[in-house]
Amino acid sequence: MSPAPVAKCCRRGNFFAFEMNAVPDVAPESRLVRQAGIGKRSGLPARNLLKARIALSLAAIGLGSALFVGTRWRSNAVPAGEVGNVSAPANSTTAPSQVEPDVHAYIRFYQARVQRDPEDTRSQNALAELYLQAVRETGNEDYLPPALDAARASLAAVGAERNVGGLTALAHAEFTNHDFAAAREHALTLVSLNPGKSEPYAILGDSRLELGDYDGAAEAFAEMQHLSSGDAGTETRLARLAIFQGRTDEARSHFLAAHTALLALPKPPREMVAWCRWQLGETAFSVGDYEEAERHYREALTQNPDYFRALASLGRLQTARGDLPAAIDSYERAVRIVPVIDFMAALGDLYLIFGRSKDAEARYELAEQLGEHSRIVHKSSYDRNLAIFHANHDSKLEEAYATARDEYAAGRRDIYSADTLAWTALKAGRLPEAQSAIKEALKLRTRDAKLFYHAGMIARAAGDRAMAIEQLQRALALNPGFDPRQSLVARQVLQELSP
Repeated sequence: MSPAPVAKCCRRGNFFAFEMNAVPDVAPESRLVRQAGIGKRSGLPARNLLKARIALSLAAIGLGSALFVGTRWRSNAVPAGEVGNVSAPANSTTAPSQVEPDVHAYIRFYQARVQRDPEDTRSQNALAELYLQAVRETGNEDYLPPALDAARASLAAVGAERNVGGLTALAHAEFTNHDFAAAREHALTLVSLNPGKSEPYAILGDSRLELGDYDGAAEAFAEMQHLSSGDAGTETRLARLAIFQGRTDEARSHFLAAHTALLALPKPPREMVAWCRWQLGETAFSVGDYEEAERHYREALTQNPDYFRALASLGRLQTARGDLPAAIDSYERAVRIVPVIDFMAALGDLYLIFGRSKDAEARYELAEQLGEHSRIVHKSSYDRNLAIFHANHDSKLEEAYATARDEYAAGRRDIYSADTLAWTALKAGRLPEAQSAIKEALKLRTRDAKLFYHAGMIARAAGDRAMAIEQLQRALALNPGFDPRQSLVARQVLQELSP
C-alpha cells in the first residue's frame, strides 16, 4: 500500500506528454536514444543504456507515442511572472517534449534561486519537496536523486538545529528512497527539535510501519492524532495501520474521514482527493466488494482522468469480473501514463490469457527493465516488486530469493517483506524457510487474499492438504479475483486438491 501524500500548500494535476511523432523526419528509435541521454560516444553509464532499452522497448510495442505523466502545482510562494517551463530531470526515462507549466515552472524557479545562492536553504528545501511531490504524482523516480541532493545541500549550508525544514525534506527523501532506517532516525531527531508538531511523528510512524515495527508505528500515529486530530494525514495513517491489522471497516471509516477533511479545505487538492478515493477503492477490492471498489475508482478518475493508479486498479477489477477486453484497455492506458512494473506485468498476464504470447513476453521484458531501473535509481539491490514478478513468472528464482532474503536480513521486516521472502523461498525450493516466513507474514491477521494464497501454496508443497485447501478457499472467498494470473492458479490447485 502506498503511503499517504504529504499535505502541502499546492495543487496537482494534469500531465506532461512525450510525443514520438512530433518530428516526423527523425526515426523514433534515434530520437528516443537521444532523449534517454545516449550519444555517439562510447563508455556510457549503465543507467543511460538501461533507459535507452526501456525507451526503445516502449516504442517497439507502441507505448511510446504518448507517455503521460501527471503533475501540476500551484504555490503562493512563487511570484507571478517569474516562472517558466522546465523539462524532467536529465536522462529521465520519460523525456517529455511538452510540459504542463506549473510543477516544472516552480522547479525551474527554485533551481534558478539555488543557482544564484546555493546556501539559500529555504529554496533548497522547497526544491527537494517539489521533486518528491513529482515522484509521488508521476511515478517517475528520476526526480528522487535531485531531491536527495537538494535536501543534503540545504543541510550542508545550515545544520539541522537551525534548519528543521532541511532535515524534514531529507527524511521525506530517504523514506521515498526506501532508506527507512535513516528516515526513522532523522524523524526521531525532528521530534526532539520540533516538539508539538505532528509531521515528525508522521515520518516516524511511516518508517516504523515499513520496517515492521507495528507497535512503534501505532505509538507514533497516536501522538500524531493527539496533535492533529481529524487531519487528513492523520486519518490516512490510522487507516493504513488498521488495514495491516485486519480491521477493514475501521480503515474505511478513516479514509472517508480523510476524504471529508480534504473536501472541507478552501481549495481541495485534486490529487490527494483522488488518492483517497483510490484507497477507498483498494480497501473495498481487498475484501471482494467490487461494486464499491468500482465506484471509488471511477470517482478518483473523475477527479483526475489520468490517475494511473486508479486506472490500473480498475483494470484489475475488470479482470476479476471477466471483462478482459476492458481490463486490457485500462491497463494499457495506465502504462501509457506511467510504465510501472506491477501494471506492465499484469498487462502481460492478460495478453497471455488472450493467447497473445509475443505481446506478453514484450511486457514481461519491460517489467524486468523497469525493475532494474528502479534499483539503479534507489542505488539498492533490493526490489521486492521485481522479486515477486520473478516468483510469479517462475524466472530468475534464485535471484528473486536472494533479493528478498537480503532485504529482510537488512532490517525491512514488515509483513510484506516476510511474504516476499516466503513466496520466493518456496519457488527456489527452500520450503522450511518459506514456512517460517509465511507465519511472520500472517501474524497481524491482515485480510489479504495474496497472503492466504501464498500460505496455501506453501502448505500444499509441505504436503498439508487440509491447510492448503483451507487457505486457498479463504483467499478466493475473500477476493475471488485478487490477481489476474495467480487467482487462476489458486482455483486450479484447489480443484486438484479437492475430493
